[in-house]
Amino acid sequence: MPELPEVQTTVNGLRRVLPGQKILNVWTDLNTKDKRKRDTVANPKYFSGFRKKIIGKKIISVTRRAKNILINISGEQIILVHMKMTGHLLYDHCDHGNRFIHVIFTLSGGKRLAFCDARKFGKITLINAGELDTSKHLRGLGPEPLEKSFDLHKFIQVLRRRPGAPVKTALIDQSIIAGIGNIYSDEILWAAGVHPQRKIKTLKPTQYEKMFLVMKTILKKGISFGGDSVSDYRNPAGRRGHFQLHHRAYQRTGKICSRRGCGGVIMRIMVGGRSTHFCPRHQK
Repeated sequence: MPELPEVQTTVNGLRRVLPGQKILNVWTDLNTKDKRKRDTVANPKYFSGFRKKIIGKKIISVTRRAKNILINISGEQIILVHMKMTGHLLYDHCDHGNRFIHVIFTLSGGKRLAFCDARKFGKITLINAGELDTSKHLRGLGPEPLEKSFDLHKFIQVLRRRPGAPVKTALIDQSIIAGIGNIYSDEILWAAGVHPQRKIKTLKPTQYEKMFLVMKTILKKGISFGGDSVSDYRNPAGRRGHFQLHHRAYQRTGKICSRRGCGGVIMRIMVGGRSTHFCPRHQK
C-alpha cells in the first residue's frame, strides 16, 4: 500500500500541473453494490451525484492528509483519493488499453487525470472543506510525522497511548501516527535497532529518540527517492520510485543484514497480523 512518501510524491507531482484547471468531465467503469463503498465513486448512484457536483469546478490546490490525496476544488469541496493497496494517479498517461484504469477526469488543459487500481480497493469520494477533520474518511487520524510541530515529546506521548502494544503495531496505527505502513515501519525499526515485537512500555528514552530521528530521516528519504515501487506504485508521470533499491529490512528475508559489523540474517515474522522484516541480531 502506498504510504506517506508515495502519497506525498503524488501530491508534489500533481501540484505542478493541476491547480488552475477546470474539471470538464469524469468517467468510471466501477460498479459495485458493496455497502462499504456506497459513498464512493464505485457506487453508480453516488457517482451520478459526484459527477454533477464536480463538473465545471476549478482545481485550487492539492494537499495530503495521512495516506489521502486531497484535491481542493472551487465551491469549498475536496475530492479525496485513497490509493489503498494498488492504486495510483496518472496525469496525461491515460491509455485506454490499460485495463486497470477505472476513473478518468478530463481537464480544461487538454489533459486527463486517471486513477489506476489493479485490485479496485482504492477510494474516491467528495467531502466538504469545512468537514475536513470530522469527515468519517479522515477523523481519528494521528499527527503528521514530518510536521515541525511533531517533536520528540509528542512522539513519545502518542506512542505511550498503547503501552502494551508491540512497537511495530503502534507505528502503523493511523490513529497514533499518520502515514506510516509496513515498508517504512520495518525500515525505521531496523535503523533504530529496535525489535518489532518490543512493547512500547519497555522502550528506553534513547530508543524513543533514535526511532524519532530515523523516522524523520527515512520518510524524507522515501520522498527524495520518489517513493517505493516494490509493488504497483507509480508517480503521476507513470514512473517508478526508487526507495525499494534502498531497503535494509523490508522483503529482505534470508539476506545478510547490511548494518556494518552485524552479520545477522533478516527474518520475516507476523506482528499483529502484518508481515514484518527485521534483524534478530542488532534489533533488541
